[in-house]
Amino acid sequence: MSALPPISPTALTDKELEILRLLAGGHTVKSIAAGMGRSEASINERLREARRKTGVGSSRELARLLAEQKIWDRKIDLSPSAHAAEAASVPRRKGFERTKGRIAMAFIIPAAALGLALAASTATMPGAAETAQATQAAPLAGHWSLDVARLPENERPLAVTITFTPEADGRWHTLVWMENRDGARIKAESTAATDGVAVPVSGSFAEIHSVALRQPEPDTLVMTLAKEGQRVSTRVYTVAKNGKSMTETIIWANGEMPEPKSVVFNRVG
Repeated sequence: MSALPPISPTALTDKELEILRLLAGGHTVKSIAAGMGRSEASINERLREARRKTGVGSSRELARLLAEQKIWDRKIDLSPSAHAAEAASVPRRKGFERTKGRIAMAFIIPAAALGLALAASTATMPGAAETAQATQAAPLAGHWSLDVARLPENERPLAVTITFTPEADGRWHTLVWMENRDGARIKAESTAATDGVAVPVSGSFAEIHSVALRQPEPDTLVMTLAKEGQRVSTRVYTVAKNGKSMTETIIWANGEMPEPKSVVFNRVG
């Protein structure tokens, strides 16, 4: 079979290129749809149109070919409600180089409540029936612990936990605790509506100043994390159908997709 000629990116729309770039980075149609606040059918339609224009029969093959041509030099913001300044190319902030140690720290960035579940006594933990009822009504609600065993040994924190607590007014309260190997404990806490409006993050996590939430589905939460008004990353949290695990998919503001692209949290309450 003869090799395909180089594909001209001008044949594709910005949105098609955006989706293909994320696909090349390892994302699925579901995580792309969640991050963009679109339906999976809409994303698939964009991919079909891109294949029609280029004559490439596979969306992932098309994404791979474009990646090999190194045509992508702009940054992608998945948040459709982000301001134009945020959606534009965002340079990496000085001082935010991700060393191996700080890659591990990045997993706690979700402005979700972490660690309280592990610190709480069994008397304060919900019973099995209560947990099952809460999971059905709000799949994200509850206490989650990072499965650190899935991370490279030299990059593992001792523990990371997240607790999502729905408020009566529809907002989500999130509290993050992380314990590093050196014994340091880091906290990040916020309460935000799912309207994409940024709110402050309190605590001791210096890399994050604000968080904005969107919730395209009951089992999915999209977090846009920023420092001094500049986006650091977007994270998509998706709860498994059985409600026992949750995947965090990470999209960095500078467009890089380092390994691991996603991590897994297990429900602990």
